[in-house]
Amino acid sequence: MLKSATTAVIAVVAGLTVLDTVGARITPLLASAGVLGVALGFGAQTMIKDLIAGIFMIVEDQYGVGDVVDLGEVNGTVESVGLRVTRVRDADGTVWYVRNGEILRVGNRSQGWARAVLDVGLSAGTDVVRAQALLLEVARSLDKDPDFTGVVIEEPKVWGLEAVSADGVAVRLVVKTQPLRQWTVARELRRRILDAFATEGLPRPTLP
Repeated sequence: MLKSATTAVIAVVAGLTVLDTVGARITPLLASAGVLGVALGFGAQTMIKDLIAGIFMIVEDQYGVGDVVDLGEVNGTVESVGLRVTRVRDADGTVWYVRNGEILRVGNRSQGWARAVLDVGLSAGTDVVRAQALLLEVARSLDKDPDFTGVVIEEPKVWGLEAVSADGVAVRLVVKTQPLRQWTVARELRRRILDAFATEGLPRPTLP
């Protein structure tokens, strides 16, 4: 785009210079071009805003094709990044075309690392200390599974009580993972936690 714009500017300047050299009056042309430029600039404010925003997004590497992003009203996988429009496909398969100038914030789930967070609900009367130890044991066993080799990138942690109510308590388990693998890890953890609680004879936990 920048190359095309530069070529157009050079061509216009060269053409006006040639006309001036051969004695043609270019003052009316310059005046007309000035008026036309103002009109186009006024009418293309939105497009210019989108283009500038797109340039900064690409230069700053905020996201790229294949990244899973949260753009506010739209969440999904980036399919293309243009200077004016970003195309995103959500979990339902709907394709969204988002103007770059309308993107006020970007949440990128594909950069660096991710975290699987599970708030495990324990019914009243459950031995919380024993349950926390079991949760940690289950999370550690996942790291040793060949199917999850390299997926878990830090020692799993139980942060402790997240909520307390008349019906019981919620204990938060967190596992740091590779980007985009947190959901797979969370699903597997839920299955293993249910099995482990049943094996240990503990009341069935609530796993949102």
